[in-house]
Amino acid sequence: MLHLEELFLQIGAVITAATFLSFLAYKFKQPLMIAYIVAGILIGPSILNLSTETEFFKALSDIGIAFLLFLVGLNLDWKHIKEVGPIALATGVGQVIFTTGVGYFLGLLLGLDATTAIYIGIAFAFSSTIVIVKLLSDKEDLQRLYGRISVGFLIVQDLIAMLILLFLGSIGSGGDLSTILSATFGKWVIVIVALLAFSHWVLPKIVQFAARSQDLLFLFTIAWCFGIAGGLQYLGFGIEIGALLAGISLAGTVYSREMSARIRPLRDFFLVIFFILLGSNLSFDSVQAMLLPSVLLSLFVLIGNPLIVVLIMRSLGYHPRTGFLAGTTVAQISEFSFIVIAAGIAAGHIGDSALTLATMVGLITIGVSSYLITYNEQIYSKIQPIFRPLEAKVKPRREKPGCKPPEVVLIGYDRMGQIILPKIKALKKRYLVIDYNPFITEKLEKRRIPHVYGDASDHMFLSDNMVEEAKFVVSTVPDEQVGLSILSYLDQTDFDGTVILTVRTPEEAEHAYRAGATFVIIPSVLGGERFVDLLSKKKLSQKGWGTLAKQIQDVIKKAG
Repeated sequence: MLHLEELFLQIGAVITAATFLSFLAYKFKQPLMIAYIVAGILIGPSILNLSTETEFFKALSDIGIAFLLFLVGLNLDWKHIKEVGPIALATGVGQVIFTTGVGYFLGLLLGLDATTAIYIGIAFAFSSTIVIVKLLSDKEDLQRLYGRISVGFLIVQDLIAMLILLFLGSIGSGGDLSTILSATFGKWVIVIVALLAFSHWVLPKIVQFAARSQDLLFLFTIAWCFGIAGGLQYLGFGIEIGALLAGISLAGTVYSREMSARIRPLRDFFLVIFFILLGSNLSFDSVQAMLLPSVLLSLFVLIGNPLIVVLIMRSLGYHPRTGFLAGTTVAQISEFSFIVIAAGIAAGHIGDSALTLATMVGLITIGVSSYLITYNEQIYSKIQPIFRPLEAKVKPRREKPGCKPPEVVLIGYDRMGQIILPKIKALKKRYLVIDYNPFITEKLEKRRIPHVYGDASDHMFLSDNMVEEAKFVVSTVPDEQVGLSILSYLDQTDFDGTVILTVRTPEEAEHAYRAGATFVIIPSVLGGERFVDLLSKKKLSQKGWGTLAKQIQDVIKKAG
């Protein structure tokens, strides 16, 4: 056993290496996750061998996983789950079945035995909640449509993974198939019903009392996370699903945001350890033997998983752009992949080489998918023509006899758009709502609101709907790439009206103003209700909005 001084020395070496590489990654605008993994390879046994106490670091990484999934559950918005539930279920289940089946046959072609091939197929069917949620959180995309869908099918995947792990655990303890299945299902029903009942009738009172003190609320939050996760692990559910359910049970309380804010720094620290440990597991001794299978399987995960997500979502009415953005989030294997492989090794079904293969595929896919997720919008803008055959064949409005162009165009009806639309109606102008969420367009259809389904970043689509003929264009989509694409199109068509965009940060607002936006909404500075008040005063006047934009820019510069 290591002395305390040696343990601190190892922790210091690990964190210092990660920090130094993170400085480099940040300077060159690369995902910090890559720096953590490279740090793990650097300090691992293959190079410097600075971290010999792997069990200690494994425990720290497990804590990071628990905190991450706890926060995922804590921040679940049940309204959004209801909205994306069907698409999340269809995409999650469909992608798992596709990857398992194709992965199995690909494993056989690569010379793996049938048992190892089916384990590889199942293990590689799951995507990393840690990677996806961390990157989407860094991009502030968790609350966007594709982000909510991604989190939805991640939850579906996690639940399937937990059922498989429970099944494997039951096989290890013996018993016939019917007994195993009934025991697994019975555990789920009992635990979920008990937890829901407790969180509905008892938990709110406890949380309300704990909230009288910030320190007490913080301590209770950690205790609840570890208590539920530990208890469910004892019952065979695993830390991951226990932490997720612990967070979900607290999601309905009014103090969930405060809890989330206090736990987040802990999550970030322990997750750094997780990625470092992942990198340190790579042994160069076995790289040569597994190089070809790992590269081919990695290409399958990186290309096949996003493609099947695009096709499934398109079949359910979602635009290829949404499908592609969501698809890039599943282009890597999961922490569950390593757990499934380890369970197979422990049961004596497969050999240790499967874990080496999984580690290599994990490093490749997590590394590459970090870039795919970070730059997914820029990538889609480059390859958009490939997906054009999948786009809905919407008849151009120009071809409709007597169709007059809209005077006001509202892009994005969700949230802020719903607040703004009544005021646009009050202007008594011809208006058109553009949205590419089929769930939203169904609402618009039922309410007989003039609308069209499509991607507002597509210049051909904007042309078909005569957006350049409008006098007032307002986009509530907080997506810089979409906004800049709209401005680019309007600039090409000599648009002389007012264009208002929504962005997430003052830096993005500055880019939008330079590209020609008349006025830019930053939700953290100007909410939907305040914008409606301004719309009542400024109407469609380009000059009035331009003057206001100058005033707000001055305020932001002074605050910065």
